[in-house]
Amino acid sequence: MKTTYRAMQVSSPGVLELVERPVPEPGAGEVLIRVEACGICGADAADIERATPALQPPRVPGHEVVGRIVALGTHVSTAWAVGQRVGVGRLGGHCNECAQCRQGRFQLCQNQPIVGATRDGGYAEMMLARSTGLVSIPDELSAEEAAPILCAGLATFNALKKCGAQAGDTVAVLGIGGLGHMALQYARNMGFKVVAIGRGSDIAEDALALGAHVYIDNRAEDAAARLKAMGGAQAVVTMIDHADTVSALLGGLAPEGRLVVLNPGKGPLQVPAGLLVGGQRSIVGSMTGTPFDSEKTLSFSVLVNVRPQIEVMPLAQAVEAYRKLKAGNVKFRMVLTMGNLH
Repeated sequence: MKTTYRAMQVSSPGVLELVERPVPEPGAGEVLIRVEACGICGADAADIERATPALQPPRVPGHEVVGRIVALGTHVSTAWAVGQRVGVGRLGGHCNECAQCRQGRFQLCQNQPIVGATRDGGYAEMMLARSTGLVSIPDELSAEEAAPILCAGLATFNALKKCGAQAGDTVAVLGIGGLGHMALQYARNMGFKVVAIGRGSDIAEDALALGAHVYIDNRAEDAAARLKAMGGAQAVVTMIDHADTVSALLGGLAPEGRLVVLNPGKGPLQVPAGLLVGGQRSIVGSMTGTPFDSEKTLSFSVLVNVRPQIEVMPLAQAVEAYRKLKAGNVKFRMVLTMGNLH
């Protein structure tokens, strides 16, 4: 094995640079992964732009990572072996000791690293990872296909599972981008009547092709009124961070309907208490999930043939890929490859 590897690190806030680093040895409970592909997520922007210049070495971003184990540290479960295909998502591995872990709520672990933010991520040829954060990757998925499922796929799959809707119910997806394009596919295959809500008519054809039964352009019409005319949505799953747009859709929920929020946004939601109480409607937040949740998402994706729509670029062009993402010129997810795919 080589003694160095290439990594794209944040040299200063907003600036990525390609460097050579010495290959590390995995510590207790860790594995060393030879990265094959890493997706670029919108959450990477905060990691890159809010980086701490004093951090040494500078942080490597990226949290949609797929590769193969090349070395094991001590005290790693026998479930993992050298050569095995694995993935790592945003949550970098639970501690198995905190109160949340003792209750089995591993996604809420209080001592868990955030990959790409508090721990080096996958914009690199090599990466250390906690073994409790590892995800087994099915053979049916390529590294490039699997990578975005570990974040965009997982987040939307879990949100739909907890949305309270049953097969045949109307479910609206607000925001048809990197997350939304996965949500439409999953929702259709879960048996929901799927309503896509986006800005403008240019995305309508894509939304319908991805699985939506109905497309609503919320620039051209009142989306909440349209949903209400359809009998109301049993669930609205929102990917966007525009609080006013999200708040306006509450009126489109059916009685006992549920708003599921994936994007924390920057502003507060405006929620009429009477709307919640009068129809027993509710609002719930949803995050990514555990490694087991990831494996269920991957398995479902294989079962019903859901795949992310991706653009692929090599690691050396990570700056260009990141700029495309920031400019909104990606349809629908960007994935970096390291040139060592099997």
